Amino acid sequence: MQSFIDQSVCFIENHQAWAGLVVGLLAFGESLVLVGILLPGTTVLIIVGGLVGAGIVQPLPVLLAATLGAALGDTISYFLGKWLGRGVVHKWPLNRYRREIARARLFFHPYGVAAVFVGRFFGPVRATVPLVAGMMGLNRRRFQVANILSAIIWAPVVLSPGWLVAKGADNLPELDATSLFGLAVIAAMVVAIIVAVLVVRLRGRRNAGSASRD
Repeated sequence: MQSFIDQSVCFIENHQAWAGLVVGLLAFGESLVLVGILLPGTTVLIIVGGLVGAGIVQPLPVLLAATLGAALGDTISYFLGKWLGRGVVHKWPLNRYRREIARARLFFHPYGVAAVFVGRFFGPVRATVPLVAGMMGLNRRRFQVANILSAIIWAPVVLSPGWLVAKGADNLPELDATSLFGLAVIAAMVVAIIVAVLVVRLRGRRNAGSASRD
């Protein structure tokens, strides 16, 4: 894994014109069922955020590629679940990851479409929730709304730790207006994620309470 991370970062540093494509493929693999369980894409993307903060890599192509790759990976996972049905968990190679899929089903069951949005930000279920959403017959339009919105937020959030480290806390007061605006947007996105998580948990408790009363 460490060798893959080092080689990916080294390639991006030495071939900056390909940074968007590499980031897009990593985000795609990170969101794709089965591949996302094995691929250390998030670690590479955090480091790429550092390259962006250091001015080595341009931010816009990386952000767009990460967003598109993440949304496309979830879309393919969703349609695989929809086409193959619930029996896919008993077939190779997914039968080797039944525990991960069962965890995603437990997460999806009380929250529905909200799990698609929130699940992107949680490593243990990120690569399996879209598959489960398709298996469980979630409406395609509702899935895509949650998928695209979460991808738009996820891309800058996953890059921001590396970006902040590269900028350095001592240099934050010296940032220009554009950088400060970008930082404010990232902060707002983090707050939105926290609020979404709280709403999902509250909804789950209400559903559990209703079920117990029934």
